[in-house]
Order: sequence, then C-alpha cells, then structure tokens
Amino acid sequence: MTRISLVLLLAVMASALYLVHTQYQSRRLFTELDRAVAESRRLETEHQRLQVDKRAQATPLRVERLARDRLQMRTATPAITEYVTDGGNVAVPAGEGRAP
Repeated sequence: MTRISLVLLLAVMASALYLVHTQYQSRRLFTELDRAVAESRRLETEHQRLQVDKRAQATPLRVERLARDRLQMRTATPAITEYVTDGGNVAVPAGEGRAP
C-alpha cells in the first residue's frame, strides 16, 4: 500500500510542478504578446505619420520650388528645347536658332 501511495504522491507532485511551469510560461507569453501588440500599435502610428509627411513633401509646388532653388532648373520652353534624332544629331525646330 505504501508503494502505491508513494507512486501517487510522485505523480501528484510532478503534475503540480508541470502546472506551475505551464502557468509561468502562459504568463510570460501573455506579457510578450502584450509588448508585441504595443510595439505594433507604435509602428502603425509611426507609419501613418510618415505617410502624411511623404504626402506633404511630394506636393507639386514644393517639388517645383526645390527644383528651381536647389537645382537651378527652369521650366522647359520651346525656345530652349532641342530635339535629338536617332543618329544623335540635334534637330532645331524651324524658325528657331540654336541657343549657345
């Protein structure tokens, strides 16, 4: 009878230790999941903010102003347009002189 009691006691102890370990793992995983969800929310907010910044930076007026100010570009007009043919020769439109 003592042998059966000892085996049952060991089984109950093993079961209790396994239960404690499982609860610990469950709490640890829940905490990790909570952190991951918080990080996901933070990243989603950051992504939305960056999308707004990107749309604000890419307005046509801003791009044109930067092209003029920083790159010294100007709007193309027929007076400064040169047409290139397949042979690499420059074809100047009729009535226009070639700009120096």
